Amino acid sequence: MSILPLDPDTLLLPTDEARAAAAPHSKEYQVRKPFPYGCYDNFLAPEILDRVKEELKVLPEADTSFDRPQERLKTSYMPERLPEYTRHLFYALNSRPVIAFLEELTGIKGLIPDPYFAGGGIHVVRNGGHLDIHADFNHHAALNLERRVNMLIYLNKNWKNEYGGSFEVWNEDMTVKVEGFVPQFNRMCIFNTSSTSWHGNPEPVNHPKGQPRMSIALYYYTATWDATRKPHTTRFKPRPGTSDRSDRQILRKELLADLLPPILHRKLAPRLHKLGF
Repeated sequence: MSILPLDPDTLLLPTDEARAAAAPHSKEYQVRKPFPYGCYDNFLAPEILDRVKEELKVLPEADTSFDRPQERLKTSYMPERLPEYTRHLFYALNSRPVIAFLEELTGIKGLIPDPYFAGGGIHVVRNGGHLDIHADFNHHAALNLERRVNMLIYLNKNWKNEYGGSFEVWNEDMTVKVEGFVPQFNRMCIFNTSSTSWHGNPEPVNHPKGQPRMSIALYYYTATWDATRKPHTTRFKPRPGTSDRSDRQILRKELLADLLPPILHRKLAPRLHKLGF
């Protein structure tokens, strides 16, 4: 029995059943430190993800691609451009029953799915690729919402720890790796997001047959953003004793935003961007 028993054909589930499915896991999840997180095996009926994997054997042109020190050989694909069944799974994971499951699990009420799937979709990291430890952007500018929860579902069959790409959770001052999870097929990792929810998959993918690390990524929000909050983009933090690199361009932008008066910063921002600031 899967944790979230969506019907494999319709991808539907009664809302009360979805909420009940989360109840046994909610207390443990909500007290986890350094921030609430959890990883759950057998999350969906396996035939759901088998159908997704079959559809994703052929992918469209990537919507975004990253190949820089902090995120190497990573591409993402928006749901609207994916095959029908995979696209419908994304819509199901944004539906009321799944929101009820997430609210029960996290204790966060009023969760809002993202119809734009900003930053979400299918994520693919090729051999040699990685995503350094980071805290995610905290503000959905188009909807003026606060980012609260990330959900990741892995598609990699027979994946082993030595193949790299494990999902890691780090403590607030970035001195200790709290836990790591191999991105195994039908494992779901979820966590509450904040400006110090440090996480990532920093160990390079190293599959012996060259298979990529693949995952489903969705993010959820609340209407709790206000003028007292400061928006930020993705913040990377180097692990101690490693060759990880800070994102100096982002650090420069944040410093200028702090130093310049708002009206002057808005006026100069486009020019500074062209100059690499």
